[in-house]
Amino acid sequence: MDTFISSLILSCSVTATLFYGWRILNWLWFTPRNMEKRLRQQGFRGNPYRFFYGDLRESSMTRKEARSKPMVFSHDIVPRVIPSFHKALQNYGENCFVWFGPKPAVLVLVPEIIREIMSKNYVFQKPGSPFTRLLAGGLASLERDEWAKHRRLINPAFHAEKLKHMVPAFHLSCGEMLSKWDEIVGSNEGCREVDVWPYLQTMTSDVISRTAFGGSYEQARKMSELQKEQAKHIMEAHRSVRIPGYRFLPTRFNRRMKETKSEIESILLGMIKERLKAMEEETYSNDLLGVLLESNFKENGNNGLGMSVEEVIEECKLFYFAGHESTASLLVWTMILLSKHGDWQARARQEVLQAFGTAKPSFQELNHLKIVSMILHEAMRLYPPVAVLARTHHEECKLGTVSLPAGVQLVLPAILLHRDPRIWGHDATEFKPERFSEGVEKAVQGQAAYFPFGWGPRICIGQKFAMLEAKIAMAMILQRFSFRLSSSYSHAPHPVITLQPQYGAHLMLTKTIEFQK
Repeated sequence: MDTFISSLILSCSVTATLFYGWRILNWLWFTPRNMEKRLRQQGFRGNPYRFFYGDLRESSMTRKEARSKPMVFSHDIVPRVIPSFHKALQNYGENCFVWFGPKPAVLVLVPEIIREIMSKNYVFQKPGSPFTRLLAGGLASLERDEWAKHRRLINPAFHAEKLKHMVPAFHLSCGEMLSKWDEIVGSNEGCREVDVWPYLQTMTSDVISRTAFGGSYEQARKMSELQKEQAKHIMEAHRSVRIPGYRFLPTRFNRRMKETKSEIESILLGMIKERLKAMEEETYSNDLLGVLLESNFKENGNNGLGMSVEEVIEECKLFYFAGHESTASLLVWTMILLSKHGDWQARARQEVLQAFGTAKPSFQELNHLKIVSMILHEAMRLYPPVAVLARTHHEECKLGTVSLPAGVQLVLPAILLHRDPRIWGHDATEFKPERFSEGVEKAVQGQAAYFPFGWGPRICIGQKFAMLEAKIAMAMILQRFSFRLSSSYSHAPHPVITLQPQYGAHLMLTKTIEFQK
């Protein structure tokens, strides 16, 4: 009997070893080789697949070299921001692919194909990443019916009337930042160097703390540093091979990511419980959290299909991270660009002063800031907050004239489309806000070639929020200060999920005549 049991155990062990061994070998070798064969048959070119790592080792060296030092000031930032894709384009042309470990990623540079991909959000989905969900889940990671449900529940929080009530919070947060700059610059004709980047990050963080979490402002601020730390961990994780189950191992890296996630969720859970209690007592708050909870409460009351507390937490994490990182990125590159182009800075300031004088910008009059809007769009064209978007598909699909096997990642490089001379002309890498003088649609001639906030059904739900905040902030900055690049400024665009200045943004600030005392 003992011999039989031993033989049975041995047989099961051998069977399990063979089964999982075959699955691992299939994942690491046979499937990638088959994908490579299919791609090459249809005219795509790239490096031969290398077991397990693909192009990751080469990409890591290329990235470290590209970002090891600042660049000469230029808007031709592609080699520094996406060096691996840039190298693939140089070596193999537009129909190219790169390897993320055992997964091939195809560059998509045709606006018509991008339109198709972004429009069919039920077919082409965001690549799933358990590491990304440690930072923020919610709308950014949900798909199909779950995504549609959450989008419907969150939409009321971003209606124009709701945004209008948030303007005082924008004024207050930006005013606090400008007061700090006032103290640094000092006397009426003073000119001082300020690294504006950390101040802009704090300001946009304060805005989302006030507009999303209102009375829980101080607690919300604690999340800022935690999410910054988490974002850096996420970028590190994305640059390595995703081994199934690795995130469950108790490594120091994994433990810290989970600890940070728990700290953030604990803060949010406390705020949500406080708000739910206030709602029971009929004390309503008009911030984003209050609107979301009210919308969710109605949905639960009507059909019981609202969000769980855990889902609300994920949406709040996304509110907080996306709500300040992307706007801070937009503002810092706008200030850097206007520091180099004093003529446009002067034109924008004149427009602001004509509209508001030295008064706080009003919601109704912001639409009159045509020049400021043109400048913001051109800043996002040259320095998109997110340089590259990605989609994947779980079944074989046809795109244009090619048929792609399931699992191929589709890379939609906004940073390349935004610089394509076939769309923007021979001066595509130059700062020319007049491109947007007749609006975005006219600038791109109706093509899906400009998508700083994404495109199609999954376009960023907070787009209007971000643009409103950016317009108010730039108007208040231009009212009070003129600025130029400091001699210590180092041009080094650097993606940490959003595109950031690696060495800060050192500018020389001078008070405008209107604010000299």
